[in-house]
Amino acid sequence: MVLPVEALAQPTFWISQLVEIAGLTAVGYLAGVLVTRHGIRVNYTRKMVHFTAFFLPVLVTVQFPFQPTGTTTLVSGGILLLLLALLIEPLRSRSFFLMTVFRSFDRPEDRPYTLRWLTTQLAAGYAVIIPFGVLFNRMEMLHLIYIPILISGIGDGLAEPVGVRFGRRRFKVPALFSERQYERSLEGSACVFFTGVAVLLFFRESFTATQLILALAVIPLAMTLTEARAPHTWDQPFLFLTGAAAVLAIVTWG
Repeated sequence: MVLPVEALAQPTFWISQLVEIAGLTAVGYLAGVLVTRHGIRVNYTRKMVHFTAFFLPVLVTVQFPFQPTGTTTLVSGGILLLLLALLIEPLRSRSFFLMTVFRSFDRPEDRPYTLRWLTTQLAAGYAVIIPFGVLFNRMEMLHLIYIPILISGIGDGLAEPVGVRFGRRRFKVPALFSERQYERSLEGSACVFFTGVAVLLFFRESFTATQLILALAVIPLAMTLTEARAPHTWDQPFLFLTGAAAVLAIVTWG
């Protein structure tokens, strides 16, 4: 077992963090340029940043492998929160570069809560997924924690651009810190459902036949309903909680 101090002593961990910071910052700036200079809708550019933040760590870890632990995950999340802290108004208002990065995900309808929603959602997401990761690791099924992570990362990532482009059947959802109602669409939420089915089929060898049937019957629908009813821009922790709890229940009692 890798101890917390040993985990942070891995040189490849810190190299991977530097590469991820550089890559995410570069994509954020380029996405911001698309918004400010080329009129691309921020609903699309923020998902460019979303998928970069989701897939870049996987690609970087392949090149700079290290032993992941709860400690490395917590530190990675802390670094990301620190990067977001650089985008607070007093700093970004004095920096063209920081303001451009901020514009890559600053939807007009989210102001003035854009950064507050993003940072609190990220912190809450880590607060949910890390304890489940520790529990799954003790049960020797750590790889299954990627089921809710992938469904949330891919399905929810696709939900907004698909909903913006193809959404016709719309409904309202609340938001934190605000009385305003926001729109989602059934077409966008369906992305979560179909991603859930695809992810479970990818992990099918990790389940018994009965468990897989239960998982397919429960998890995609449960996570779709969760995404559909979660507060605006704050669905990740709820998706993590629903997905991880469902996986745990099915593996334990299925």
